[in-house]
Amino acid sequence: MSEDIKIKKLIDDNQILLFMKGNPKFPQCGFSSLACQVLDASGAKYETFDVLQDLDVREGIKAYSNWPTIPQLYIKGEFVGGADIIKEMYESGELVKLIS
Repeated sequence: MSEDIKIKKLIDDNQILLFMKGNPKFPQCGFSSLACQVLDASGAKYETFDVLQDLDVREGIKAYSNWPTIPQLYIKGEFVGGADIIKEMYESGELVKLIS
């Protein structure tokens, strides 16, 4: 299975999916940690994918979304953005509207 097909399936199978380094209990970078904290604070029920466990997805997701960094958040199949965008959307109230 190509990484694009695998990535699309992951996104399609999860209402809210965060591609991150590590996992919510043990994030492996500050931006991934921030993204989890913001999602938790917004009450989101989300799944994560640890890109450190799959190098094809780690590189493939950057091309798939045309976004150079990780974490990356997808909600209802749509790319939302990285940690800074997620934080800004939370602060403006936009994130809570999007996840409900």
